[in-house]
Amino acid sequence: MPPFRLLAAPVNDSALDVLVIGAGPAGSAAARHLALAGLRVQMVDAQPIGRDKVCGDGLIPDAHQALARLGLLDAVMARAQRAQAVGCIGPRGGRIDVPGALAVLPRQQLDELMARAALDAGAQFLQARFEEPLLDAQGQVLGARLRQGDQTQELRARWTLLATGAQPKALQAAGLCTRHTPSGVALRGYVRAPALVGQIRALEVVWNQAVRPGYGWIFPAPGGVFNIGVGVTDSHSALHGKGQKKDVNLRAIFDAFVAAYPPAQRLLAEGEWVGELKGAPLRCSLSGAQFSRPGLMVVGEAAGSTYSFTGEGIGKAMQTALLAADAILARHADEAATRAQYEAGLAELVPRYRLYERANRVNAFPWLADLLIWRARKSPRLLRRMSGVLEETSNPGNLVSLKGFARLFLE
Repeated sequence: MPPFRLLAAPVNDSALDVLVIGAGPAGSAAARHLALAGLRVQMVDAQPIGRDKVCGDGLIPDAHQALARLGLLDAVMARAQRAQAVGCIGPRGGRIDVPGALAVLPRQQLDELMARAALDAGAQFLQARFEEPLLDAQGQVLGARLRQGDQTQELRARWTLLATGAQPKALQAAGLCTRHTPSGVALRGYVRAPALVGQIRALEVVWNQAVRPGYGWIFPAPGGVFNIGVGVTDSHSALHGKGQKKDVNLRAIFDAFVAAYPPAQRLLAEGEWVGELKGAPLRCSLSGAQFSRPGLMVVGEAAGSTYSFTGEGIGKAMQTALLAADAILARHADEAATRAQYEAGLAELVPRYRLYERANRVNAFPWLADLLIWRARKSPRLLRRMSGVLEETSNPGNLVSLKGFARLFLE
């Protein structure tokens, strides 16, 4: 692969159209899309390209759609482990496989592939830490002040995109953080177990009392490796934007998940750890941050792009970034109209996030999963509706509403 194009010194003030802070899926998606359109784009990240990221690594249909739009789906799927279903397992051991176009690719590989694709499109990369935005006298963002070791430098750009993930520090520096604590937390590790290849084929999601109020998962990744983890949404209170962590011990939940789910026991007994268990915060439901200020837009998980209930966020992170990139391309010379277009695009997504918040009650009351699984095994129509939730053509909230429960016994 070609070497990275690094900038050792500040770019001339007039050189940049867009400065992208963060080189994960959101930042790389925006950078590639804008660079392909001919804009001068600079990506900045505190970590080198190809760094690890705590994630379930699942690529569901919305991620496939975003990757296809970026011209990267074939390249990703050539390296990913394909899957044909999400396996939903209830507290009593009942199971239903919900069909869908799915894949798993560790984030270290996905993020490197996407960042390199942005570079191939003409964007540049600088490893540096975001310190704060540069502002004019009216408060408009003109770029960012960055730190490399003991040195600071300033990069100016017509637009700055903040794609810095779930940690709140960058949002706080930009004056856009409205929730300092995360809305969820997750813990995951990788286990190599070649003997289980072909036996765990679906993206398995497990609900039971042991992991309440969260869920556990095992996802088959490439090379005989499995991603195993647990997640809890609504893990922190959010009084006045700060709040405190609730009584959630992720390691205890992980150990309880393994003890309660035989395939997880076998995976850890027969496999070998690849690295260590790592935890990370989640920002969900398009909440916790203002989405823009003059000259700057917030994209990806920094904007809360992860779904409550499922914890899935890769596809929506890219989608929000593409919304911002499209707004820049459509209204490049009109700052206010650009931000208005972006925020209108996010507003269209908000109702769906609210539905996922409603569906999140399954994590708090695992017996709801038992009921859904029991009925779906008897009702092809309900199974299609569950597949529609995965494909984003059905309403997830209706599955666990009073009306939805009534329909369970009529279908």
